[in-house]
Amino acid sequence: MIKAPWTRSIRRALLAVGATAGLAAGLLTATATTTQAATQAPCDIYAAGGTPCVAAHSTTRALYATYNGPLYQVRRASDNTTLNIGLLSAGGYANAAAQDSFCANTSCVITVIYDQSGKGNNLTQAPAGGAAGGPDNLANAFEAPVTVGGHEAYGVYVAPGTGYRDNNTSGIATGDQPEGMYAIFDGTHFNGGCCFDYGNAETSSTDTGNGHMEAIYFGNSKSWGYGGGNGPWVMADLENGLFSGVNRTLNSGDPTVNNRFLTAMVKGGPNQWAIRGGNAQAGSLSTYYSGVRPNVSGYNPMHKEGAIILGIGGDNSKGAQGTFYEGVMTSGYPSDATENAVQANITAAGYNSGSTGTGSLTPGSRISIQATTSPCCTTDYLRHDDADTKVVISSINSASSATDKADATWIVRAGLANSSCLSFESANDPGQYLRHYNYELYLDTDNGGSTFAQDATFCPTTGNSGTGHSFQSVNYPTKYIRHYNYTAYIAGNGGSNAWDATASWAQDTSWLTASPWS
Repeated sequence: MIKAPWTRSIRRALLAVGATAGLAAGLLTATATTTQAATQAPCDIYAAGGTPCVAAHSTTRALYATYNGPLYQVRRASDNTTLNIGLLSAGGYANAAAQDSFCANTSCVITVIYDQSGKGNNLTQAPAGGAAGGPDNLANAFEAPVTVGGHEAYGVYVAPGTGYRDNNTSGIATGDQPEGMYAIFDGTHFNGGCCFDYGNAETSSTDTGNGHMEAIYFGNSKSWGYGGGNGPWVMADLENGLFSGVNRTLNSGDPTVNNRFLTAMVKGGPNQWAIRGGNAQAGSLSTYYSGVRPNVSGYNPMHKEGAIILGIGGDNSKGAQGTFYEGVMTSGYPSDATENAVQANITAAGYNSGSTGTGSLTPGSRISIQATTSPCCTTDYLRHDDADTKVVISSINSASSATDKADATWIVRAGLANSSCLSFESANDPGQYLRHYNYELYLDTDNGGSTFAQDATFCPTTGNSGTGHSFQSVNYPTKYIRHYNYTAYIAGNGGSNAWDATASWAQDTSWLTASPWS
């Protein structure tokens, strides 16, 4: 008999500063508490500094102290119904519980990220562009869980192929007009693909030449410019170039940064621009570059067009990955003092990874998955193999290498294809998940597609042997995660494949959730 999967939303079960002295007092009212909404939010601070927001996007909190509208919209797979996700209170935090309830027993994607500025610059599914077809994928609504001020929230998890855009905006800088922008990213989720951007881009979704973009880029691409160390870096995508400073290639003053929550800023005006950044959980901003435009033709003056992109390049290049939590764009070139006050507000907001601890099957928990088959395998754990992408079991103990321990550690996520089930993200390879392909298990990068989501989703049941848990494939419900000859598969209790053998099937498909090795 097939055991029924959990039918409740695991996510629902988890619910339970001063600023820069040089600013006027009106800029210094960002609250230091993380248990209530700020008395001033980032866009209030920008407005007080004379550079008001003309776009304000967040899936986690209000960016104005008085904002009380929707943050974003989700669409569930079961019936294609949509729901706007709002705030717990005006100026406060996202009502994530509404998403948890609406998306229970199915999956949801983020369809709209609303503009809080009143300009109507909402981000929606990006269309085809000069570099790639479309429309782009939409972000899984559960893939970036966090807490902000102690409240559950979700970020925008951009897998390769995912993108948002608005080509018909209001108030965004064009030509050589001055502007500023910031975004909060996950500094551990990146790649070298083009291009994980947030900011100003072409209105045609095509490359129209040097200087037609001005967007924040985050990643470790070295195809154009790069900074010190091995990356990732905060840079500016100015079209046909990622710039870390005045030079087209290396600018060593732009450092490698990988804070779990990263504040990234770019601002630009007539023959001046800057890159700034810092830890979004604590501390002040650093200036990575401030000076004249790049010493390459086409960037002075600039030719900005005023579209807004998230997760993609200006021509819809969509090979990048990253995670976005909030960001704004301003009219005018913000002062360093204004940006410093915004950073104080950000650190006071209380971003946290949202981890629920270790050793349990609740999303956010770090676990290791231990085999129960006796006598062969009770010291073996499910792990990915560094020699290839296959998932296997092998013995792990206190004397094992740090790499082996990390390979046998997983982060529990709400199921990509069913939020009431589970997915398992590699602890040492962010963005890569346990998934089956031709019935064998692999570690693979989430591509944002529905097939991947189903292949990477498993519903926990009572262990088939009566011990621990078994993990049922959501798209092959007669098959469970099994080890066979030390290799991992999804397997039925009897069938045409060798790994479907009935001998020891119940034990081989039963697992203990153990404390993480890493």
